[in-house]
Amino acid sequence: MIKDNQIFFNRMHVVLDGVVVVVSYFLAWLIKFETPLADTTPGITALSAESYFTALYFIVPFYLVLYSIYNLYSAKRSSRIRSEIANIIKANTVGMIGIMVAFFLIATNVRGVVDFSRSFILLFYLINITLTVLYRYQVRRILYHIRRKGNNLHHIILVGYSRAGEAYLDRIYANAQWGYVCHGILDDHVPRGTTYKGVKVIGTLGDLDIILPENKLDEIAITLPLQDYDNLETIVDKCEKSGVHTKFIPDYNSLFPSRPYTEDLMGLPVINIRYVPLTNTWNAFIKRIVDIVGSILLIILFSPVMLFAVIGIKLTSPGPVIFKQTRVGLHAKEFTMYKFRTMDVQTKEEEKKGWTTRGDARVTKFGAFLRRTSIDEMPQFFNVLTGSMSLVGPRPERPQFVEKFKEEIPRYMVKHQVRPGITGWAQINGYRGDTSIRKRIEYDLYYIENWTFGFDFKIMFLTIFKGFINKNAY
Repeated sequence: MIKDNQIFFNRMHVVLDGVVVVVSYFLAWLIKFETPLADTTPGITALSAESYFTALYFIVPFYLVLYSIYNLYSAKRSSRIRSEIANIIKANTVGMIGIMVAFFLIATNVRGVVDFSRSFILLFYLINITLTVLYRYQVRRILYHIRRKGNNLHHIILVGYSRAGEAYLDRIYANAQWGYVCHGILDDHVPRGTTYKGVKVIGTLGDLDIILPENKLDEIAITLPLQDYDNLETIVDKCEKSGVHTKFIPDYNSLFPSRPYTEDLMGLPVINIRYVPLTNTWNAFIKRIVDIVGSILLIILFSPVMLFAVIGIKLTSPGPVIFKQTRVGLHAKEFTMYKFRTMDVQTKEEEKKGWTTRGDARVTKFGAFLRRTSIDEMPQFFNVLTGSMSLVGPRPERPQFVEKFKEEIPRYMVKHQVRPGITGWAQINGYRGDTSIRKRIEYDLYYIENWTFGFDFKIMFLTIFKGFINKNAY
Protein backbone atom coordinates (compact mmCIF):
# COMPACT_ATOMS: atom_id res chain seq x y z
CA MET A 1 0.00 0.00 0.00
CA ILE A 2 1.03 3.58 -0.61
CA LYS A 3 1.05 4.33 3.13
CA ASP A 4 3.92 1.88 3.65
CA ASN A 5 5.76 3.29 0.63
CA GLN A 6 5.43 6.81 1.98
CA ILE A 7 7.00 5.77 5.29
CA PHE A 8 9.86 4.14 3.38
CA PHE A 9 10.44 7.22 1.18
CA ASN A 10 10.39 9.53 4.20
CA ARG A 11 13.01 7.40 5.97
CA MET A 12 15.06 7.24 2.78
CA HIS A 13 14.99 11.05 2.51
CA VAL A 14 16.08 11.43 6.12
CA VAL A 15 19.07 9.11 5.59
CA LEU A 16 20.04 10.71 2.26
CA ASP A 17 19.68 14.22 3.66
CA GLY A 18 22.02 13.30 6.51
CA VAL A 19 24.55 11.84 4.06
CA VAL A 20 24.35 14.94 1.84
CA VAL A 21 24.92 17.25 4.82
CA VAL A 22 28.07 15.29 5.80
CA VAL A 23 29.38 15.16 2.22
CA SER A 24 28.72 18.87 1.68
CA TYR A 25 30.46 19.71 4.95
CA PHE A 26 33.48 17.59 4.00
CA LEU A 27 33.70 19.10 0.50
CA ALA A 28 33.53 22.61 1.94
CA TRP A 29 36.35 21.67 4.33
CA LEU A 30 38.53 20.36 1.51
CA ILE A 31 37.95 23.43 -0.66
CA LYS A 32 38.54 25.87 2.16
CA PHE A 33 41.41 24.30 4.09
CA GLU A 34 43.15 21.93 1.66
CA THR A 35 43.41 24.27 -1.33
CA PRO A 36 45.02 27.68 -1.95
CA LEU A 37 41.85 29.22 -0.51
CA ALA A 38 43.11 28.38 2.99
CA ASP A 39 43.44 31.50 5.17
CA THR A 40 46.53 31.86 7.36
CA THR A 41 46.08 35.37 8.71
CA PRO A 42 48.90 36.17 11.21
CA GLY A 43 47.86 36.66 14.80
CA ILE A 44 44.62 34.69 14.45
CA THR A 45 44.35 31.12 15.71
CA ALA A 46 41.96 29.14 13.56
CA LEU A 47 39.34 26.95 15.15
CA SER A 48 40.73 23.42 15.22
CA ALA A 49 39.73 20.74 12.71
CA GLU A 50 38.49 18.64 15.62
CA SER A 51 36.10 21.41 16.63
CA TYR A 52 34.77 21.72 13.07
CA PHE A 53 34.10 18.01 12.64
CA THR A 54 32.82 17.48 16.18
CA ALA A 55 30.16 20.05 15.28
CA LEU A 56 28.79 17.59 12.73
CA TYR A 57 27.25 15.56 15.57
CA PHE A 58 25.00 18.54 16.20
CA ILE A 59 24.72 19.97 12.66
CA VAL A 60 23.28 16.81 11.04
CA PRO A 61 20.33 16.39 13.44
CA PHE A 62 19.85 20.16 13.46
CA TYR A 63 19.44 20.19 9.68
CA LEU A 64 17.12 17.17 9.70
CA VAL A 65 14.88 18.95 12.20
CA LEU A 66 14.92 22.08 10.01
CA TYR A 67 13.99 20.03 6.95
CA SER A 68 11.07 18.58 8.88
CA ILE A 69 9.96 22.05 10.00
CA TYR A 70 10.01 23.23 6.37
CA ASN A 71 7.85 20.28 5.22
CA LEU A 72 10.58 18.51 3.30
CA TYR A 73 9.38 15.13 4.61
CA SER A 74 5.73 15.57 3.72
CA ALA A 75 4.25 13.76 0.71
CA LYS A 76 5.45 15.41 -2.51
CA ARG A 77 3.36 13.48 -4.96
CA SER A 78 1.45 16.57 -6.09
CA SER A 79 3.84 19.30 -4.95
CA ARG A 80 5.99 21.34 -7.32
CA ILE A 81 9.76 21.06 -7.44
CA ARG A 82 10.13 24.84 -7.13
CA SER A 83 8.27 24.78 -3.80
CA GLU A 84 10.61 22.08 -2.56
CA ILE A 85 13.65 24.07 -3.72
CA ALA A 86 12.33 27.17 -1.94
CA ASN A 87 11.95 25.19 1.31
CA ILE A 88 15.46 23.72 0.93
CA ILE A 89 16.88 27.23 0.59
CA LYS A 90 14.90 28.50 3.59
CA ALA A 91 15.99 25.59 5.79
CA ASN A 92 19.64 25.99 4.77
CA THR A 93 19.55 29.73 5.36
CA VAL A 94 18.28 29.23 8.91
CA GLY A 95 20.84 26.44 9.33
CA MET A 96 23.70 28.68 8.20
CA ILE A 97 22.70 31.38 10.66
CA GLY A 98 22.47 28.77 13.44
CA ILE A 99 25.94 27.38 12.64
CA MET A 100 27.50 30.85 12.60
CA VAL A 101 25.97 31.69 15.97
CA ALA A 102 27.14 28.36 17.44
CA PHE A 103 30.70 28.72 16.13
CA PHE A 104 30.84 32.31 17.37
CA LEU A 105 29.88 31.17 20.86
CA ILE A 106 32.51 28.38 20.73
CA ALA A 107 35.20 30.76 19.49
CA THR A 108 34.53 33.34 22.21
CA ASN A 109 34.58 30.75 25.00
CA VAL A 110 38.09 29.41 24.41
CA ARG A 111 41.37 30.99 25.47
CA GLY A 112 43.12 33.40 23.16
CA VAL A 113 41.87 34.95 19.97
CA VAL A 114 40.20 32.16 17.99
CA ASP A 115 38.54 32.62 14.63
CA PHE A 116 36.14 30.43 12.68
CA SER A 117 35.92 30.56 8.89
CA ARG A 118 32.82 32.32 7.65
CA SER A 119 33.75 31.53 4.05
CA PHE A 120 33.79 27.81 5.00
CA ILE A 121 30.21 28.10 6.28
CA LEU A 122 29.18 29.94 3.09
CA LEU A 123 30.76 27.18 0.98
CA PHE A 124 28.91 24.54 2.99
CA TYR A 125 25.67 26.49 2.54
CA LEU A 126 26.03 26.66 -1.25
CA ILE A 127 27.25 23.09 -1.73
CA ASN A 128 24.57 21.61 0.53
CA ILE A 129 21.77 23.45 -1.27
CA THR A 130 23.12 22.37 -4.67
CA LEU A 131 23.59 18.69 -3.76
CA THR A 132 20.24 18.47 -1.93
CA VAL A 133 18.34 19.98 -4.85
CA LEU A 134 20.10 17.71 -7.36
CA TYR A 135 19.50 14.48 -5.49
CA ARG A 136 15.87 15.30 -4.68
CA TYR A 137 15.25 16.19 -8.31
CA GLN A 138 16.70 12.83 -9.34
CA VAL A 139 14.48 11.04 -6.79
CA ARG A 140 11.45 12.75 -8.34
CA ARG A 141 12.52 11.59 -11.82
CA ILE A 142 13.02 8.00 -10.62
CA LEU A 143 9.61 7.97 -8.93
CA TYR A 144 8.04 9.40 -12.08
CA HIS A 145 9.41 6.52 -14.17
CA ILE A 146 8.34 3.98 -11.53
CA ARG A 147 4.79 5.34 -11.59
CA ARG A 148 4.66 5.35 -15.37
CA LYS A 149 5.31 1.60 -15.21
CA GLY A 150 2.31 1.11 -12.92
CA ASN A 151 4.09 0.96 -9.55
CA ASN A 152 3.81 3.15 -6.43
CA LEU A 153 0.35 4.34 -7.50
CA HIS A 154 -2.10 6.28 -5.35
CA HIS A 155 -5.61 4.76 -5.48
CA ILE A 156 -8.54 7.14 -4.94
CA ILE A 157 -12.27 7.62 -5.51
CA LEU A 158 -14.28 10.83 -5.72
CA VAL A 159 -17.36 11.32 -3.57
CA GLY A 160 -19.66 13.65 -5.48
CA TYR A 161 -19.79 14.70 -9.14
CA SER A 162 -19.18 18.45 -9.47
CA ARG A 163 -17.14 21.05 -11.30
CA ALA A 164 -14.60 20.75 -8.50
CA GLY A 165 -14.39 17.01 -9.17
CA GLU A 166 -13.87 17.58 -12.88
CA ALA A 167 -11.17 20.16 -12.17
CA TYR A 168 -9.46 17.69 -9.80
CA LEU A 169 -9.48 14.97 -12.46
CA ASP A 170 -8.17 17.45 -15.04
CA ARG A 171 -5.12 18.10 -12.88
CA ILE A 172 -4.58 14.43 -12.07
CA TYR A 173 -4.53 13.39 -15.71
CA ALA A 174 -2.42 16.37 -16.73
CA ASN A 175 0.24 15.27 -14.20
CA ALA A 176 0.91 11.56 -14.72
CA GLN A 177 4.01 11.84 -12.52
CA TRP A 178 1.74 12.08 -9.46
CA GLY A 179 0.74 8.46 -9.94
CA TYR A 180 -2.94 8.94 -9.07
CA VAL A 181 -5.43 6.30 -10.18
CA CYS A 182 -9.12 7.20 -9.79
CA HIS A 183 -11.36 4.13 -9.56
CA GLY A 184 -14.66 5.95 -9.88
CA ILE A 185 -17.12 8.55 -8.65
CA LEU A 186 -20.01 8.19 -6.23
CA ASP A 187 -22.98 10.50 -6.75
CA ASP A 188 -26.73 10.51 -6.06
CA HIS A 189 -27.76 12.64 -9.06
CA VAL A 190 -25.59 11.65 -12.03
CA PRO A 191 -26.56 8.31 -13.67
CA ARG A 192 -24.35 5.29 -13.09
CA GLY A 193 -21.98 4.81 -16.03
CA THR A 194 -21.54 8.54 -16.77
CA THR A 195 -17.88 9.04 -17.70
CA TYR A 196 -15.46 11.96 -17.37
CA LYS A 197 -11.83 11.61 -18.53
CA GLY A 198 -12.31 7.84 -18.49
CA VAL A 199 -13.56 7.81 -14.88
CA LYS A 200 -17.07 6.39 -14.39
CA VAL A 201 -19.80 7.08 -11.89
CA ILE A 202 -19.83 3.66 -10.16
CA GLY A 203 -22.54 4.16 -7.56
CA THR A 204 -24.31 6.40 -5.08
CA LEU A 205 -23.12 8.04 -1.87
CA GLY A 206 -24.59 5.12 0.07
CA ASP A 207 -22.12 2.72 -1.61
CA LEU A 208 -19.38 4.32 0.49
CA ASP A 209 -20.40 1.91 3.29
CA ILE A 210 -19.49 -1.00 1.00
CA ILE A 211 -16.27 0.41 -0.45
CA LEU A 212 -14.60 1.66 2.75
CA PRO A 213 -14.42 -1.71 4.62
CA GLU A 214 -12.49 -3.23 1.69
CA ASN A 215 -9.52 -1.00 2.70
CA LYS A 216 -8.13 -0.81 -0.84
CA LEU A 217 -8.02 2.97 -1.12
CA ASP A 218 -5.22 5.38 -0.31
CA GLU A 219 -7.38 8.47 -0.44
CA ILE A 220 -10.95 9.72 -0.73
CA ALA A 221 -11.56 13.08 -2.37
CA ILE A 222 -14.85 14.66 -1.32
CA THR A 223 -15.98 16.69 -4.34
CA LEU A 224 -19.67 17.14 -3.51
CA PRO A 225 -21.71 19.67 -5.49
CA LEU A 226 -23.12 22.52 -3.41
CA GLN A 227 -26.61 21.04 -3.22
CA ASP A 228 -25.27 17.94 -1.43
CA TYR A 229 -23.39 19.75 1.35
CA ASP A 230 -26.01 18.55 3.85
CA ASN A 231 -24.35 15.13 3.52
CA LEU A 232 -20.85 16.45 4.14
CA GLU A 233 -20.69 15.87 7.90
CA THR A 234 -21.93 12.26 7.58
CA ILE A 235 -19.48 11.46 4.77
CA VAL A 236 -16.50 12.95 6.61
CA ASP A 237 -17.46 10.96 9.71
CA LYS A 238 -17.53 7.69 7.71
CA CYS A 239 -14.19 8.41 6.07
CA GLU A 240 -12.54 9.33 9.36
CA LYS A 241 -13.75 6.12 11.00
CA SER A 242 -12.30 4.06 8.14
CA GLY A 243 -8.84 5.60 8.62
CA VAL A 244 -8.54 6.46 4.92
CA HIS A 245 -6.86 9.77 4.18
CA THR A 246 -9.58 12.22 3.17
CA LYS A 247 -9.44 15.46 1.17
CA PHE A 248 -12.21 18.00 0.79
CA ILE A 249 -12.25 19.92 -2.49
CA PRO A 250 -14.94 22.62 -2.20
CA ASP A 251 -17.19 23.31 -5.16
CA TYR A 252 -17.04 27.07 -4.84
CA ASN A 253 -15.96 28.11 -8.36
CA SER A 254 -19.40 29.54 -9.09
CA LEU A 255 -19.20 31.62 -5.90
CA PHE A 256 -15.48 32.42 -5.70
CA PRO A 257 -14.20 32.48 -9.28
CA SER A 258 -10.71 33.48 -8.24
CA ARG A 259 -7.99 32.14 -5.97
CA PRO A 260 -9.33 32.52 -2.41
CA TYR A 261 -7.21 32.31 0.71
CA THR A 262 -8.02 31.48 4.31
CA GLU A 263 -7.14 33.18 7.56
CA ASP A 264 -7.61 32.18 11.17
CA LEU A 265 -9.87 34.53 13.12
CA MET A 266 -9.35 33.34 16.70
CA GLY A 267 -9.95 29.73 15.67
CA LEU A 268 -12.61 30.53 13.07
CA PRO A 269 -11.47 29.79 9.47
CA VAL A 270 -12.41 32.68 7.19
CA ILE A 271 -12.28 32.43 3.38
CA ASN A 272 -11.29 35.61 1.60
CA ILE A 273 -12.71 35.56 -1.91
CA ARG A 274 -9.70 37.12 -3.57
CA TYR A 275 -6.02 37.48 -2.74
CA VAL A 276 -4.60 40.79 -3.96
CA PRO A 277 -0.94 41.14 -2.86
CA LEU A 278 -0.91 44.88 -3.60
CA THR A 279 -3.47 45.55 -0.88
CA ASN A 280 -0.55 44.91 1.47
CA THR A 281 0.77 48.33 2.54
CA TRP A 282 4.43 47.32 2.30
CA ASN A 283 4.04 45.83 -1.19
CA ALA A 284 2.17 48.91 -2.40
CA PHE A 285 4.80 51.24 -0.90
CA ILE A 286 7.75 49.45 -2.51
CA LYS A 287 5.97 49.26 -5.87
CA ARG A 288 5.32 53.00 -5.67
CA ILE A 289 9.01 53.69 -4.97
CA VAL A 290 9.94 51.58 -8.01
CA ASP A 291 7.41 53.54 -10.09
CA ILE A 292 8.81 56.91 -9.02
CA VAL A 293 12.46 55.98 -9.60
CA GLY A 294 11.65 54.11 -12.80
CA SER A 295 9.53 56.89 -14.31
CA ILE A 296 12.22 59.51 -13.63
CA LEU A 297 14.88 57.33 -15.27
CA LEU A 298 12.65 56.59 -18.25
CA ILE A 299 11.77 60.27 -18.74
CA ILE A 300 15.49 61.11 -18.83
CA LEU A 301 16.38 58.10 -21.02
CA PHE A 302 13.64 58.66 -23.61
CA SER A 303 13.63 62.46 -23.63
CA PRO A 304 15.34 62.55 -27.09
CA VAL A 305 12.69 60.15 -28.46
CA MET A 306 9.87 62.24 -26.97
CA LEU A 307 11.42 65.41 -28.42
CA PHE A 308 11.48 63.68 -31.83
CA ALA A 309 7.79 62.81 -31.41
CA VAL A 310 6.90 66.42 -30.51
CA ILE A 311 8.67 67.78 -33.61
CA GLY A 312 7.14 65.09 -35.85
CA ILE A 313 3.58 65.77 -34.66
CA LYS A 314 3.99 69.54 -35.10
CA LEU A 315 5.37 69.15 -38.63
CA THR A 316 2.81 66.61 -39.89
CA SER A 317 -0.59 67.68 -38.54
CA PRO A 318 -2.24 70.71 -36.95
CA GLY A 319 -3.35 70.53 -33.35
CA PRO A 320 -1.94 69.94 -29.86
CA VAL A 321 1.02 67.61 -29.26
CA ILE A 322 -0.46 65.93 -26.19
CA PHE A 323 -3.76 64.08 -26.30
CA LYS A 324 -5.62 64.03 -22.98
CA GLN A 325 -8.30 61.48 -22.24
CA THR A 326 -10.30 60.52 -19.17
CA ARG A 327 -9.67 56.96 -18.01
CA VAL A 328 -10.76 54.92 -14.98
CA GLY A 329 -8.01 53.97 -12.55
CA LEU A 330 -7.39 52.84 -8.98
CA HIS A 331 -10.60 52.37 -6.92
CA ALA A 332 -12.60 53.15 -10.10
CA LYS A 333 -11.66 56.84 -9.87
CA GLU A 334 -11.29 58.84 -13.07
CA PHE A 335 -7.99 60.48 -14.04
CA THR A 336 -6.51 62.23 -17.07
CA MET A 337 -4.18 60.02 -19.12
CA TYR A 338 -1.61 61.56 -21.48
CA LYS A 339 -0.53 60.32 -24.91
CA PHE A 340 1.13 61.86 -27.93
CA ARG A 341 -1.63 62.80 -30.37
CA THR A 342 -1.73 60.30 -33.25
CA MET A 343 -5.09 61.23 -34.83
CA ASP A 344 -6.67 64.23 -36.46
CA VAL A 345 -8.27 66.52 -33.89
CA GLN A 346 -11.81 65.31 -33.03
CA THR A 347 -14.75 66.54 -31.03
CA LYS A 348 -15.59 64.90 -27.68
CA GLU A 349 -18.58 63.16 -29.27
CA GLU A 350 -16.44 61.69 -32.07
CA GLU A 351 -13.90 60.38 -29.55
CA LYS A 352 -16.60 58.42 -27.71
CA LYS A 353 -17.74 56.51 -30.79
CA GLY A 354 -15.27 53.65 -30.35
CA TRP A 355 -11.66 52.59 -30.10
CA THR A 356 -9.11 52.47 -32.87
CA THR A 357 -9.34 49.67 -35.43
CA ARG A 358 -6.90 48.47 -38.08
CA GLY A 359 -6.66 50.99 -40.93
CA ASP A 360 -8.55 53.66 -38.96
CA ALA A 361 -8.80 56.76 -41.20
CA ARG A 362 -8.51 59.07 -38.18
CA VAL A 363 -4.87 58.06 -37.57
CA THR A 364 -2.24 60.28 -39.20
CA LYS A 365 0.73 58.76 -41.06
CA PHE A 366 3.18 59.88 -38.39
CA GLY A 367 0.69 58.86 -35.72
CA ALA A 368 0.59 55.33 -37.16
CA PHE A 369 4.36 55.13 -36.71
CA LEU A 370 4.10 56.36 -33.12
CA ARG A 371 1.43 53.72 -32.40
CA ARG A 372 3.35 50.83 -33.98
CA THR A 373 6.40 51.64 -31.87
CA SER A 374 4.37 52.58 -28.75
CA ILE A 375 6.13 55.95 -28.62
CA ASP A 376 2.68 57.52 -28.28
CA GLU A 377 2.44 55.99 -24.76
CA MET A 378 5.59 57.67 -23.40
CA PRO A 379 3.87 60.74 -21.87
CA GLN A 380 2.31 58.26 -19.44
CA PHE A 381 5.68 58.22 -17.66
CA PHE A 382 4.40 61.49 -16.16
CA ASN A 383 1.16 59.76 -15.12
CA VAL A 384 3.31 57.22 -13.30
CA LEU A 385 5.38 59.94 -11.65
CA THR A 386 2.27 61.70 -10.34
CA GLY A 387 0.72 58.45 -9.05
CA SER A 388 -2.31 58.00 -11.31
CA MET A 389 -0.65 55.07 -13.06
CA SER A 390 2.05 52.44 -12.52
CA LEU A 391 4.76 51.16 -14.83
CA VAL A 392 3.06 47.73 -14.78
CA GLY A 393 -0.63 46.99 -14.35
CA PRO A 394 -3.92 46.49 -16.21
CA ARG A 395 -4.45 49.03 -18.98
CA PRO A 396 -7.05 51.69 -18.02
CA GLU A 397 -10.25 52.06 -20.04
CA ARG A 398 -12.57 54.95 -20.81
CA PRO A 399 -15.57 55.48 -18.48
CA GLN A 400 -18.23 54.58 -21.08
CA PHE A 401 -16.56 51.24 -21.79
CA VAL A 402 -16.11 50.52 -18.08
CA GLU A 403 -19.86 50.96 -17.61
CA LYS A 404 -20.49 48.61 -20.53
CA PHE A 405 -17.96 45.91 -19.66
CA LYS A 406 -18.76 45.68 -15.96
CA GLU A 407 -22.27 44.49 -16.90
CA GLU A 408 -21.08 42.06 -19.57
CA ILE A 409 -17.84 40.60 -18.23
CA PRO A 410 -17.69 38.87 -14.82
CA ARG A 411 -15.10 40.31 -12.41
CA TYR A 412 -14.26 43.15 -14.78
CA MET A 413 -14.16 45.73 -11.98
CA VAL A 414 -11.55 43.75 -10.02
CA LYS A 415 -8.87 45.31 -12.25
CA HIS A 416 -9.49 48.61 -10.48
CA GLN A 417 -8.15 47.24 -7.18
CA VAL A 418 -4.65 48.15 -8.41
CA ARG A 419 -3.18 51.11 -10.30
CA PRO A 420 -3.45 50.86 -14.08
CA GLY A 421 -0.19 50.42 -15.95
CA ILE A 422 1.64 51.48 -19.08
CA THR A 423 2.34 47.83 -19.83
CA GLY A 424 0.83 44.66 -18.42
CA TRP A 425 0.64 40.89 -18.57
CA ALA A 426 -2.23 41.02 -21.09
CA GLN A 427 -0.28 43.32 -23.41
CA ILE A 428 2.82 41.11 -23.25
CA ASN A 429 0.63 38.21 -24.38
CA GLY A 430 -0.71 40.13 -27.37
CA TYR A 431 -4.00 41.44 -25.96
CA ARG A 432 -3.93 45.11 -26.81
CA GLY A 433 -5.83 47.24 -29.28
CA ASP A 434 -8.93 45.70 -30.87
CA THR A 435 -8.59 42.25 -29.23
CA SER A 436 -10.71 40.13 -26.88
CA ILE A 437 -11.67 42.07 -23.76
CA ARG A 438 -12.55 38.82 -21.95
CA LYS A 439 -9.09 37.35 -22.57
CA ARG A 440 -7.51 40.63 -21.54
CA ILE A 441 -9.37 40.54 -18.24
CA GLU A 442 -8.27 36.94 -17.64
CA TYR A 443 -4.64 38.00 -17.96
CA ASP A 444 -5.22 41.13 -15.86
CA LEU A 445 -6.79 39.09 -13.05
CA TYR A 446 -3.93 36.59 -13.17
CA TYR A 447 -1.48 39.47 -12.75
CA ILE A 448 -3.46 41.03 -9.90
CA GLU A 449 -3.70 37.77 -7.94
CA ASN A 450 -0.14 36.57 -8.63
CA TRP A 451 1.73 39.87 -8.34
CA THR A 452 5.32 39.83 -7.16
CA PHE A 453 8.24 42.22 -7.73
CA GLY A 454 9.81 39.55 -9.88
CA PHE A 455 6.65 39.35 -12.00
CA ASP A 456 6.73 43.13 -12.54
CA PHE A 457 10.37 43.06 -13.65
CA LYS A 458 9.66 40.09 -15.93
CA ILE A 459 6.86 42.05 -17.63
CA MET A 460 9.05 45.15 -17.98
CA PHE A 461 11.84 43.03 -19.47
CA LEU A 462 9.49 41.30 -21.94
CA THR A 463 8.02 44.68 -22.91
CA ILE A 464 11.34 45.48 -24.58
CA PHE A 465 10.83 42.55 -26.97
CA LYS A 466 7.05 42.13 -27.13
CA GLY A 467 5.50 45.36 -25.94
CA PHE A 468 6.98 48.25 -27.88
CA ILE A 469 6.34 46.85 -31.34
CA ASN A 470 3.20 44.71 -31.53
CA LYS A 471 1.01 43.55 -34.43
CA ASN A 472 -2.07 44.70 -32.48
CA ALA A 473 -0.74 48.23 -31.97
CA TYR A 474 -2.54 50.38 -34.54
